[in-house]
Amino acid sequence: MKVLIATDKPFAAEAVRGIREVVEGAGYELALLEKYTEKQQLLDAVATADAAIIRSDIFDDEVLAAGKQLKIVVRAGAGYDNIDLDSSKAKNIVVMNTPGQNANAVAELVFGLTVYAIRNFYNGTSGTELLGKKLGIHAYGNVGRNVARVAKGFGMEVYAYDPFLSKEAIEAEGVEAVSSVEELYSTCQFVSLHIPATAETKNSINYALLSKLPKKGVLINTARKEVINEAELVKALEERADLKYLTDIKPGNHDELVAKFADRYFATPKKMGAQTAEANINAGIAAAKQIVDFFQTGNEKFRVNK
Repeated sequence: MKVLIATDKPFAAEAVRGIREVVEGAGYELALLEKYTEKQQLLDAVATADAAIIRSDIFDDEVLAAGKQLKIVVRAGAGYDNIDLDSSKAKNIVVMNTPGQNANAVAELVFGLTVYAIRNFYNGTSGTELLGKKLGIHAYGNVGRNVARVAKGFGMEVYAYDPFLSKEAIEAEGVEAVSSVEELYSTCQFVSLHIPATAETKNSINYALLSKLPKKGVLINTARKEVINEAELVKALEERADLKYLTDIKPGNHDELVAKFADRYFATPKKMGAQTAEANINAGIAAAKQIVDFFQTGNEKFRVNK
């Protein structure tokens, strides 16, 4: 069996060492494709692989078709919208993610951005504090739970909305459950966004929702770019001079947002949620272990293209 690490943005060296130990320890071959600059390089590399570990790399129908021996692809991270799930399923290729491995890293970034926002981007003017403020968590998964944990340390009141979880499940963790996304946004000055990009969620964070935020509302997006209706975000920021938007996914209209709202908008140069040494190592090694477990026992626990 050959396991390919295909990463345009490479893993940390320690992560690669850990992956190699897991893969070669199971008796499999490890191949490495890092910092590739052309799609053809990926197509060539995947042609002889039985399994692949990727990060944000695009595995579309063409790549999956080139991987004629591929049996499993694992995204080292939570999001997997960079993989064509329909095509992979049609080709009988199992797709997995590694949920929870990056959760603490993303949660800590949420509060790095939040503090940056309430201290007015450190411009020397007087800001505010988080103690006693209300934080809304939009989707209460692995990252959301970690955000709640950190928020409690700041002394915040924590609310959450997740249509896939019961009120009892959320409130068992000391978090106030709300019954609708509209209630979340109208209740909480701060909202941390963690929804995936699906047909239902794309462009769902719109003018109507953003307008419901209380005075001096702050939206933090460490989820996906596509869930924001960018034109309506501009409209909300234009009408509400008290609103702020911070993200680690640069919007398509980034230049317009900078030009109009430089004191209320901030985006990191690239996706930063999982960019810690710990998350990088954890996710990579978890991906390798899932591949070995799949080949040895058939375990599909983290399969996302069922």
